[in-house]
Amino acid sequence: MKLTVLTIFPDFFDSPLGVSIVKRAQEIGALDIEIRDLRVYGVGIHRQVDDSPFGGGAGMVMMVGPLHEALSSLADSHRVLMTPAGTPLSQEILDRWAKLDHLTLVCGRYEGVDERVVDHDIDESVSLADVVLAGGEVAALAIIEGVARLLPDVLGNPKSAEHESFRDGLLEEPQYTRPAEFNGWKVPDVLLSGDHGRIAEWRQEQRLNRTRERRPDLLD
Repeated sequence: MKLTVLTIFPDFFDSPLGVSIVKRAQEIGALDIEIRDLRVYGVGIHRQVDDSPFGGGAGMVMMVGPLHEALSSLADSHRVLMTPAGTPLSQEILDRWAKLDHLTLVCGRYEGVDERVVDHDIDESVSLADVVLAGGEVAALAIIEGVARLLPDVLGNPKSAEHESFRDGLLEEPQYTRPAEFNGWKVPDVLLSGDHGRIAEWRQEQRLNRTRERRPDLLD
């Protein structure tokens, strides 16, 4: 899979892309990440990429020209803008993107991007959460990791991604490991029973209960 990131801060990605799952995905050839500096397409000797908004108001807006030029060269990819006005990011969306040949992530900044870019050069807009960040770079990192771990052969155990939160619309059940007792805190007896049928039933019950308590909106 090819994954392109369009940003005015390319150095932001140096360290995160060189560790853990994302590093492995690149090493085995499952993921090819390209970081493009939007300022290469900027205007004038100062490579300007932002300007004051029409109609007045606080802040700056990313200009249509540099973004259009950059995104026109990526028209063969699925172009995604990170913005608080986008569709909330979900596991379902990551599952869909992990099947693409080429995904482009556009990191907005300032007060946002010129809406003409959204209308003509963006295929999809997403929001990481109901929060406002300084830019889309943090959201891009979350998407890269979320997609990378879904690619073939990236996870050590391919079944790991099949039994996680948001699969079948439920949160994941509680997890435990050795020792079986610590400071008087005991692991549930059923997990030590060796009865795989009872364990499966317990896990499903825990998934339902946890989802009902913490994220009832998922059940809705």
